[in-house]
Amino acid sequence: MACLYFTEQDVEQLLDMNLALEAMRGAFKRMAQQQIDNVPRVRAKSSGIVLHSMSATDQGLNLVGWKQYTTTAQGAIFHVALYDQQSGEMRAFIDANRLGQLRTGAVTGLAAELLAGVGIDQAGLFGAGWQAESQLEAIVKACQLKKVSVYSRDPQRRQQFCQRMSERLQIDVVAVDAPQQAVVEMPLVVTMTTSKEPVFSGEWLEDGCVVCAAGSNWLRKSELDRDTIRLAKLVVCDDVRACQQEAGDFSASLEHGEFRWEDAHELSAVVQQGTDWRKQNPGRVIFKSVGLALEDVALGAELLRQAKKQGMGRDLPW
Repeated sequence: MACLYFTEQDVEQLLDMNLALEAMRGAFKRMAQQQIDNVPRVRAKSSGIVLHSMSATDQGLNLVGWKQYTTTAQGAIFHVALYDQQSGEMRAFIDANRLGQLRTGAVTGLAAELLAGVGIDQAGLFGAGWQAESQLEAIVKACQLKKVSVYSRDPQRRQQFCQRMSERLQIDVVAVDAPQQAVVEMPLVVTMTTSKEPVFSGEWLEDGCVVCAAGSNWLRKSELDRDTIRLAKLVVCDDVRACQQEAGDFSASLEHGEFRWEDAHELSAVVQQGTDWRKQNPGRVIFKSVGLALEDVALGAELLRQAKKQGMGRDLPW
């Protein structure tokens, strides 16, 4: 069987956020059913470069796969490969910047739908970069939002982001001048920044608010302060084991005895139970995601399905 190669343009043409949301829903259901083995990210470092590696198997999809990416001063370059579970043959090799952006946003959207609910009026978003675009698109689609208030450190960049995303999503995306304006009275707050320090105070959060933190996957970085962790009734992780290795948001709270990993919940359990989980677990919630290879495998599989329908992809030369 030939291995198909997909460019970034192919990914853009074949996938959208609706497909990504359903792919993530299916993946975390299979995780709850123990059909998935996910290996958290490991990093190899050298002068001026870091190689990031992660992998997963998915029995439900009959696929195994990996994501590898490099980060340098020039930016990041992502690739995903999928293999047939029985034969071990490579099925797809994917240029995966856009695929990763879609799946990262979709996981936040899925968590927001189940934890914050469908039909909430508004949300706050921290961040105005490329990754923040898919976070915004996902929560708008998943929760049917009408307005999102956006804060980032660069006034010009956040204004341009809001104008662009308002036109794309056809809702009110409003730039705000202070971080409090993206938090106070918000039922949902999403963070997708590169900040090493907390971007808002937990004292500003409303009772019952859901916070989705997706920007940091390094122990030295934290978008959330200790008050946010301390005042949360529940913590949900895309994967607790991966978050233990990478979620710096909890480091200070762990050191001060204000949080224990034993109290964290898995997103897969929430997805398995659906809206019933939230009904049984009210209160303020933090959802922390660091990014998992199982998500890349699931969305890569959807890419393959769509490619077959449309006759796309080219044979990879060996």
